Formats: sequence, C-alpha cells, structure tokens
Amino acid sequence: MENKCFCDSGLLFKDCCGLYLENNQKAPTALALMRSRFSAYATHNADYLMETTYVSERKYYSKPEILKWATSNKWQKLEILNATENTVEFKAYFLDSNQQPQVHYEFSTFRFENNAWYYVDGKFE
Repeated sequence: MENKCFCDSGLLFKDCCGLYLENNQKAPTALALMRSRFSAYATHNADYLMETTYVSERKYYSKPEILKWATSNKWQKLEILNATENTVEFKAYFLDSNQQPQVHYEFSTFRFENNAWYYVDGKFE
C-alpha cells in the first residue's frame, strides 16, 4: 500500500516530499521545502535537514541533536497557517517521549540561493 505524505498534503509520499528526500530533486518553493523538512523529521533524515539549512546557520545545529529530536518524538501532522515567497508560518503536532501531545509553532524564514531553497531561521512561541 502506498503511504500518504507526512506533510499532510494529501498526496502520496513518493509524489510529494519523497521527490526531495529520496530522489534528490530541489524543493521548488519555500513552502515545499518546509513540508519536506517536516517529512524529514518524521523519517529521521538528519542529513537532509542539515543540507537544507542555510550554510551560515549550520553551525547552530548538530546532526546528533537533530536526530535525537526527530526520533524522540512521534510526528503527527503539519498545519500551514500562512506562507509567502520566503516565509512559512506553521504548527507541527507531535507526541513527545512521554506520549504527551505537543504543538511546535514556528514562523520560518527561507532563502533562495544557487537554485535551491534553504531554511534560515525561525521564531517560536
């Protein structure tokens, strides 16, 4: 059975975020990159998360920490609140390591450079 994409687009994973996570295609928009990064957390793809973080910001992240955050939570759904060309406001719903429901709110900023979108940073509540 084909799996629906983790990003709640309603599409199949292979036709949605799988294009970027598995087929090395570049996400065509900031929103598509944001969705694929959520799917990367859900599939524990820390390499993709590091690669799609803007180069000057990578020093603030560590692959082991990203992997720990990705694997210790059960990612449930993504809700897009608003998106512009280079920002995405969203809520990510997950169960924490104690199986308690949590919501991560973020207003993310992205940058397009060298024919690719990158995550720059986010404001959290």
